[in-house]
Amino acid sequence: MTGYDDYGMPVGAYEHSEAESLTHQAWRVARAFVVYKVQPKVRMVSGKWSWRRVLSVGNLLILVWWLTLYWGERTVFRDSVSACRWEEWEKWRSNANPHRLVFVADPQLVDPHTYPGRPWPLSTLTVKYTDMYMTRTFSGIQMTLYPDSVVFLGDLFDGGREWSTRTTKSPEEQYRKFGNNFWLREYDRFGRIFFGHWRDGGSLPRRGQPGRKILSHLPGNHDLGFGKGIQASVRKRYIAYFGDGNRMDILGNHTFVSLDSVSLSALGQENPEPVEELWRPAMNFLDGAKEQRQRLVQEELRVMRGLKRTLPFQHDIMEGSKLGAELPRFVDPVTEFPTILLSHVPLYRSQGTPCGPLREHWPPTPWAKDQTEPWENDDRNAIAVRGGYQYQNVLHKEITKQIAEKVGDIQYAFSGDDHDYCEVVHRGYASAGGGIKEITVKSISWAMGVRKPGVVLVSMWNPVDEKGSSLEKDAYESTLQTHLCLLPDQLSIFIRYAMLLGFTIFVLAIRAALIASRGPQPSPAEAPLLPVSENASSAENEKAALSSQHADNTQDSTGSHSSNSSLASAGSNLQVRNMNSRTRSVSPNGGYGLPKMQPGQPLVQYAGYYGTPEDTEKKVKTWGNVTTKKKPKKTGLALWSQELRNSILWVGTIVLSWYFWLLWNG
Repeated sequence: MTGYDDYGMPVGAYEHSEAESLTHQAWRVARAFVVYKVQPKVRMVSGKWSWRRVLSVGNLLILVWWLTLYWGERTVFRDSVSACRWEEWEKWRSNANPHRLVFVADPQLVDPHTYPGRPWPLSTLTVKYTDMYMTRTFSGIQMTLYPDSVVFLGDLFDGGREWSTRTTKSPEEQYRKFGNNFWLREYDRFGRIFFGHWRDGGSLPRRGQPGRKILSHLPGNHDLGFGKGIQASVRKRYIAYFGDGNRMDILGNHTFVSLDSVSLSALGQENPEPVEELWRPAMNFLDGAKEQRQRLVQEELRVMRGLKRTLPFQHDIMEGSKLGAELPRFVDPVTEFPTILLSHVPLYRSQGTPCGPLREHWPPTPWAKDQTEPWENDDRNAIAVRGGYQYQNVLHKEITKQIAEKVGDIQYAFSGDDHDYCEVVHRGYASAGGGIKEITVKSISWAMGVRKPGVVLVSMWNPVDEKGSSLEKDAYESTLQTHLCLLPDQLSIFIRYAMLLGFTIFVLAIRAALIASRGPQPSPAEAPLLPVSENASSAENEKAALSSQHADNTQDSTGSHSSNSSLASAGSNLQVRNMNSRTRSVSPNGGYGLPKMQPGQPLVQYAGYYGTPEDTEKKVKTWGNVTTKKKPKKTGLALWSQELRNSILWVGTIVLSWYFWLLWNG
C-alpha cells in the first residue's frame, strides 16, 4: 500500500532524484534576473531611444565637461612631463648611457604658516590641491622619465622652523600651539607625497647604472631658519630624520658637494661666536672638502674595478708618538671627477645680475632699438640682493669666496630658495676654469608665486678609465647637460573650469527660457482614455443627439452646464467619452438619477446615463493639509526657474561625480 507524507506526495518519490547543485541554482537565478529585470529595462530604454534624446543640450554639456575635466586632471599633466623626455633634448652620441638626475626645489608643503589668515574651507582646499599637484607631477616624473637620482634642494616644509620641539618653543606666539607632533605629521605627509611615489616607475636601476637614489638631506631656511635665527634643537630634529646637510656623493662620475648654507650663514652675521655650534660643522666640512673629495673618487674607482670600496692601510713603520693618530691609508694618484656644489641659498652676485630669458616672473627688460648685447645689469630680471626675517636671497660675498676656495674646482652649482629660474656664470671666484655656472631651480609647487612650476633635469655622461681620466674629453666640452622642465599651470586650469561653468549656466538659462516661452506641455496622462472616432455609427449619432437634447433641457431648467457621456461635433462627428459621466449619483432616492422615459424610445438610449451635471460634478476631497486638487502648472518666470534648477542639478550631479572620481583616483 502506498504511503503519503504530510505534503500529499508518495513516500520515497524523491529518494532517487539528485539534489540541484549550487552552480545550477545560481545559473537559474542569474537567468531569471536577466529575463525579468534586465531585458524589460533594455526594451524600455531602446524603445525611447532617439538621436534627439542623445544629443540634448544637457548631454552635450556633460560630454564637454567630461572631456575638459579629463584634460585638466590627466592629459595636461601627462603631456607636460612627456614633453621633457630625455631623448628630446639630450645631445650625446648614440652609444652613450648617461646618468639622469632630477633637481626638485622648494616644495614648501602648505601649512598654517603659509596663509595664516586664510579661512576654512579655503585653507583646507589649498592644502589638498597643492599636495595633489605635487603628487601627480612627481609620480609622472617617475613613471615617464624614470630618473636614476632625485635630489631636493631644501625648503621641504614652509613652517618647519616654527614648530616647537620637545625642549624649545617657537619664537612666534601664534605658532607655539604647533608642537613636535605636528612636525612629525608634516614629515609623514612629505613622505606620502614623495617617498611614497618614488617607486611608481619601478625600483630596478637602468642598464649600466649602479642603482637609484633619492636625496633630501639639504635644509632650507623654512626648514631650519637662517643664520643666528636657527634653533639648535630644530636643526638636530631635521638631521635626525633627513640626514646631515653637509655631505658628498658620487653620481654619474661627478662629485656632488652638499652644503648647509643656511647654518653656515651665521658666520657672516654680527657676533657669531655664541652660535658656533650652528656654523662650525659646515666650516669643518669645508676645511676637509678637498681630501674627502679625493678619497671618494678613489673609492668609486676601486668599486668600478671590482675591488673593495675601503682603501687599504699603508704598510710602513710608524713612530710610537703617531700611533694615536689616524692610520695612513694607501692612496692612488687619480684624476678627480667634475665637482658640483649644492646649496639652498644662491651664491653671491652683484645687484642687477640678470638671470636670463627663462625667468618667468620677471623676464628680461626689452632691448633698445640699437642694442646688440644683453643688459649687463637688469634689476627687473635679477635676484634682489637683500634679506629679512629668517631669510637672505644670496649668501654673503666672503662666505661665497671661502666656499669656492675650500671646495675647489667647482664647475656647476645648483640652488633653490628663489622659487623662479635663474642662470648665471660666476667669474669672480675660484673654479675649474670658465667660471661657476649656477642654476637656481624653480619651485615644484604652484603656491609659491610662479604660474608654471618646474624641475631641472640633468644628464651626465663622463666615462672614465681606471685612473679617473675622462674618455670623452675631446669629444664634448662638457660632461653635463641641463633642461628646464615646466609643469602645468594649475591656476590656468581653474580659470578654464570657471569659464566653462559660466558658459554652462548661460546655455542652460537660454534653454529654460525657450521652454518657458512655449508654456507648459500636456503630459501623457491627460490624453483621452478612449479612442476618438470620426466615422460614428447611426445608433451612436442618434444617441448623441438625444443626449444633447436632454442636456439642453436640463440647462434651461437649472441654468447649469451639463456633462454628457459623449460629445458630438457637428462638423466632424468626433466622439469622446467623458470620464465624469461614469460617476454614480450619491442618492438612490431619485432612482439613481435616471431621466423620465419617453414613450416609444428604446431603453438602450438611456444606457450609460447617471445623473445631471450637478450630480456628476466631481468634488475635491481633503484630508488635513493634503488635497486631491491638482496644482496649477507653472508658467513664465516660475517655469523658467524650475527648468534651470532641474537642468543644473542634472548636469552638476553627473559632472561632479566624474570630477570626484578623477580626484579620488589621483
